[in-house]
Amino acid sequence: MKLTPTLLPLMGAMTLAFASQAYAQEQTVVIGLTGPLSGSNAFAGKDNENGVRLAVDDLNSKKITVGGKTLKFVLQSEDDQCDPKAGVQVAQKFVDSGVKFVMGPYCSGVAVPASRIYNEGGAMLSTVGTNPKVTLGGYKNLFRIIASDNQIGTGMANYAANVLKVKSVAVIDDRTAFGQGVAQEFTKEAKRLGLNVVGQEFTTDKAT
Repeated sequence: MKLTPTLLPLMGAMTLAFASQAYAQEQTVVIGLTGPLSGSNAFAGKDNENGVRLAVDDLNSKKITVGGKTLKFVLQSEDDQCDPKAGVQVAQKFVDSGVKFVMGPYCSGVAVPASRIYNEGGAMLSTVGTNPKVTLGGYKNLFRIIASDNQIGTGMANYAANVLKVKSVAVIDDRTAFGQGVAQEFTKEAKRLGLNVVGQEFTTDKAT
């Protein structure tokens, strides 16, 4: 068929209509990830990022549909460096861009201040931050998906006393929110169990 000048605009309009219809049949869902993608904790941040990326690929392969639209999951990763200030900036960026589900933060020191931003922005947060303060804000859209410091520290003390059968322990932490939290809970439970805490020292998370 020969396209006349009269038919060209019509064909163009039909092409746009079909393109719009195809686009409308797909709904993009952004999954945010906030964690230490650089620095001393980058090993954990990168592992988490790779894990979420595998999950996103798996979800997309299933062609999940909602309301007649196929969901297309997209991963958006941001480096919070396990730094509270950077973590708050990442949280604000996610909220401003309309991200509604975020995996992370990895560090409690980031999760505590950033959780308020996510709550105010209506974003759901799944964090591995273990410090009890992470959930003390009472935000209903925040979920801790790992044991808390008191559970970890208490469990370690019980293992030392009842399985290893040690009588004396020394406690060293790295001054991070996670390290201090676990150390405090371990020390408290160890003393309750009758262990002799011979020393409490600390280093930094930058030490090797």
